[in-house]
Amino acid sequence: MCSISFLSLISVSISFFCFSLSFLLGDYSLFLEWEVVSLNSVSIVMTFLFDWMSLLFMSFVLLISSLVIYYSKEYMGGDVNINRFIMLVLMFVLSMMLLIISPNLISILLGWDGLGLVSYCLVIYFQNVKSYNAGMLTALSNRIGDVAFLLAIAWMLNYGSWNYIFYLESMKNSVEMDVIGVLIVLAAMTKSAQIPFSSWLPAAMAAPTPVSALVHSSTLVTAGVYLLIRFNVLLGGSWLGDLLLLLSGLTMFMAGLGANFEFDLKKIIALSTLSQLGLMMSILSMGFYKLAFFHLLTHALFKALLFMCAGAIIHNMNNSQDIRLMGGLGVCMPLTSGCFNVANLALCGMPFLAGFYSKDLILEVVSLNYINVFSFFLYFFSTGLTVCYSFRLVYYSMTGELNCGSLNMLSDEGWIMLRGMSGLLIMSIVGGSILSWLIFSTPHMICLPCYLKFLTLFVCVAGGLLGYLISNVSLFYFNKSLHNYLVSWFSGSMWFMPHISTYGIINYPLVLGAEVHSSFDQGWSEFLGGQNLYGELVKYSQRVSVMHNNSLSIYFLLFVLWAIILFAGALIF
Repeated sequence: MCSISFLSLISVSISFFCFSLSFLLGDYSLFLEWEVVSLNSVSIVMTFLFDWMSLLFMSFVLLISSLVIYYSKEYMGGDVNINRFIMLVLMFVLSMMLLIISPNLISILLGWDGLGLVSYCLVIYFQNVKSYNAGMLTALSNRIGDVAFLLAIAWMLNYGSWNYIFYLESMKNSVEMDVIGVLIVLAAMTKSAQIPFSSWLPAAMAAPTPVSALVHSSTLVTAGVYLLIRFNVLLGGSWLGDLLLLLSGLTMFMAGLGANFEFDLKKIIALSTLSQLGLMMSILSMGFYKLAFFHLLTHALFKALLFMCAGAIIHNMNNSQDIRLMGGLGVCMPLTSGCFNVANLALCGMPFLAGFYSKDLILEVVSLNYINVFSFFLYFFSTGLTVCYSFRLVYYSMTGELNCGSLNMLSDEGWIMLRGMSGLLIMSIVGGSILSWLIFSTPHMICLPCYLKFLTLFVCVAGGLLGYLISNVSLFYFNKSLHNYLVSWFSGSMWFMPHISTYGIINYPLVLGAEVHSSFDQGWSEFLGGQNLYGELVKYSQRVSVMHNNSLSIYFLLFVLWAIILFAGALIF
């Protein structure tokens, strides 16, 4: 089933890429309406939008998913239920396709919720306590965005149609569209894990590595960015764009800082994804949607390759993900290490690799644009942190001696995995230049002073040097020692966000519930309610019983009164 899925997906990917080229060159868009049901005057119409952006994104998603499925043939080879795994991945890709080509909020919701549901099934695939916890955190975090999406759908009833693409330009200054914009931004922030919804992304690393390569590079996490690219008209020059710029800049900074204190290989790459998502969101909030889309595509290529290499390394390390146990992998696994280093350099923005074309352009446009000094600092400092944790990762895993058990058999013999990686390796080298020629058909001249032109290069070199120095033994022990334990704890735990979004939310309702239970249910309510009533009735009945037992005259008098009342009642009625 892996081979069939691989061949069909890659052939569809190539055809979509060819279509996107023709649509791009001809500046052509295709809007399809399919009438599903027509009953008297009621018709249910499904709409699809095919333009160069949706076709190009679909071709990249299909390319990466085809290579990931091919890679899974060996990586998940020991799994008895591998066909079920492939079916889940295909359902995931189908949901993404539906989201990409829909100009309608209802059909987007189908793809949106499909992504959320299937991602939950994939995160809990290994079926242990950690996977279940991560799956619930992922699903419940994304439900907040789903609720916002449903509210946006309800609010769209003001316009009489859910095809948002008709109303964006004409109604962009109305109150209704502002409300829809706020709800859509909230939905996109949960799906793309921006502050304060960031904690689910590293937790979702409990999924198998091929899922991480697909989900955390080109599909689930980029769905929010893609949705905002479609709604980009609402962000430019508004308070909403300014708020999103601040939050995404802080996300970028927080993730870059956290990755420098992390020792789990997959979590470092997940935090790097979070940092790049912050970069996409922040440049998008400034109104440069084409740059955000460009970086989305190039990032998908090298990040999927990075996850694939990490999976091959974890396989060879006997399923250990701790980078402190690695070392000398450049000698033991030269091909995998070569792919890993190319992906890492592309992430850092090494000239003429895929990441360079988008990141350098984004930072130059930021320098050219009117922006406050805090956002400017976040952009460039986060870029330095990216290079810093990348070099730290290379220092720990590729150089020095092997630090794990001597019985580990390290080799590059996984030929199927290597073939899957080699496809993305080529795209990680040439993809950036190809896309820059396609998306920006006329070259843009960005005129900056010399020091601003060289600032990006300087920040990258400084970040790489710092990454090497903080990994060095003497500095490393000072860095992690009790002298600055609180700083390390705060920075390494994503600013306590995983604790706040789990224990922080659960704790107070539980404490309040315990107080209510002890004060009301087991306290005053019980004392004054059922228990007290029962006690009073017992007391009165005991008094009456004492009177009856001790005085025969009172007993007979009460009997006569009862008989008179009964007789009088019979006469009246």
